[in-house]
Amino acid sequence: MIVNTPEFEEFCKRQMASDTLSYEEACRIYESLHREALTLGVITSANIWDGFDVDLRVAQAINGMSP
Repeated sequence: MIVNTPEFEEFCKRQMASDTLSYEEACRIYESLHREALTLGVITSANIWDGFDVDLRVAQAINGMSP
């Protein structure tokens, strides 16, 4: 398990600042991860929306949005 030390936090900040992806690169990564999830059976058309309402509520709370 990785412990969030100040050094690790600084590393993450530097890494995120130096990494930039184009929209096309981000889409290719997303599509690859999606295909892998489908291949592994992690997501299916039957369960793709499972838990979405919870994710939406969490995102709204984090972003300070009203429901």
